[in-house]
Amino acid sequence: MPPWQLALTPRFLPLSLSAAAAALCLVLLGASPGAAEWWVTGLGLFGGLTALGVRDLTQTRHAVLRNYPISAHLRFLLESIRPEMRQYFFEDEKKGTPFSRDQRAVVYQRAKTQLDKRPFGTQNDVYDRGYEWLHHSVAARPVPPADFRVMIGGQGCSQPYSASLLNISAMSFGSLSANAIRALNEGARRGRFAHDTGEGGLSPHHLAPGGDIIWEIGSGYFGARDAEGRFSAERFAATAANPQVKMVELKLSQGAKPGHGGVLPAAKVSAEISATRGVPMGLDCISPAFHSVFATPVGLLETIAEMRRLSGGKPAGFKLCIGHRWEFLAICKAMLETGITPDFIVVDGKEGGTGAAPLEFMDHLGTPLREGLDFVHNALVGTGLRDRIRIGASGKIVTGFDMVRALALGADWCNAARGFMFALGCIQSQSCHTDRCPTGVATQDPVRARALVIADKAPRVHNFHAQTMHALAELLAAAGLQSPTQVRREHLFRRISDHEVASFAALYPLLPPGALLEGTRDARFADAWALARPDSFAPA
Repeated sequence: MPPWQLALTPRFLPLSLSAAAAALCLVLLGASPGAAEWWVTGLGLFGGLTALGVRDLTQTRHAVLRNYPISAHLRFLLESIRPEMRQYFFEDEKKGTPFSRDQRAVVYQRAKTQLDKRPFGTQNDVYDRGYEWLHHSVAARPVPPADFRVMIGGQGCSQPYSASLLNISAMSFGSLSANAIRALNEGARRGRFAHDTGEGGLSPHHLAPGGDIIWEIGSGYFGARDAEGRFSAERFAATAANPQVKMVELKLSQGAKPGHGGVLPAAKVSAEISATRGVPMGLDCISPAFHSVFATPVGLLETIAEMRRLSGGKPAGFKLCIGHRWEFLAICKAMLETGITPDFIVVDGKEGGTGAAPLEFMDHLGTPLREGLDFVHNALVGTGLRDRIRIGASGKIVTGFDMVRALALGADWCNAARGFMFALGCIQSQSCHTDRCPTGVATQDPVRARALVIADKAPRVHNFHAQTMHALAELLAAAGLQSPTQVRREHLFRRISDHEVASFAALYPLLPPGALLEGTRDARFADAWALARPDSFAPA
């Protein structure tokens, strides 16, 4: 877009009008000296606004100001009086918004290393049904070092990976801007945690900063496909050999839209995205709803084993949102039959986010994280496979308490997307699908993307990770624990009615080891186990 057209767009119009008005006042000052007082006043007013707009364009700390010079100051004004004006300007957070403003505030404070404490006690109603808490200990311990890590890599894995307990969840280049990807990876490099590429391929922007990579392969096989869109072992092996790639992950489904494919319109397939994904320009970039490289549980495991071999022995696993329970149990039966096990499984909750999905898919399809995580952990325990497979958890995880809860339900580590997006400056405008992100995070518009300054946002990504891990360490110490592996379901409680509470141990009972092999009668598993078959995802 030519500069003059850009200057007339609504977001730059206040600056353009201020500059034009200041110039007009300057001309009239010379032409009508008798009214000099008026023109000097106007020149001072509009000249000051113009100077403010120019400063907004050139500063690097606030992406919204870079994209909306002058006008964005109204947002900061309202933000500064938010506690007093919330009831007038903001909808009920429990009913309307996808993420509470208080949680976002904590992310921003931690990302900017600001004080994240607050006065007057909890803002939750502790007598509301669903309220959850962690029990503390009268024998609290000193806060341990917060660099908690987990080793990922089972049999057949010659390059195991020591992963942080908090990593960046899958977000693709194409959905996110190049600057956002670079800032995330630079933050991951500084904090020694991993960055999942999402299914959009491994781009130069992921590699340039040098941070650890989890390379996700989806049904479109982007970055690992031939000219016909089929999985290419040669291309996969060449990319997976990169030393930055620490693990390879096959995406079966995504929590926000399980069972739904995706389309990147041809108009958005730039030369850079074409090269990264291995797709032609001028055509829609399609992610099918299903995989073409396998069709059975055994085939899935053979694909995982081949990915591990082609990557040179790096940890290989898959990500899914739990749907039909017999399908996951069929995968477990296939593991028992073939002896092939993934090094890890990432459980994605249906509350996970996405750039765009149908309303019905987002609201009513897929299993929430807690139930899915509990099911996967129990299924692996019940089949005697749990000690061979690590479990990751993703889906609205942003605080240390969220991590404790996931660990109690069986996770070995957690992935977060939204929290890291907030650290980048996301204001949750919910315009990701329009390519008009006001902060340069979720856009391919180069003018909008320039608002996100990598040198400013990468440290915030690092800070958010470090502060959240420290919060986890503080919670563990308060509960009398020294390690995340000591978290038990008995440590967490939930209010289930006005006068009743229950522990997670009661709400999410554990299967005994090997129970499925011995023929359990547990109603959560018995019927689904009978329907599961290793040679097909269809029920028996």
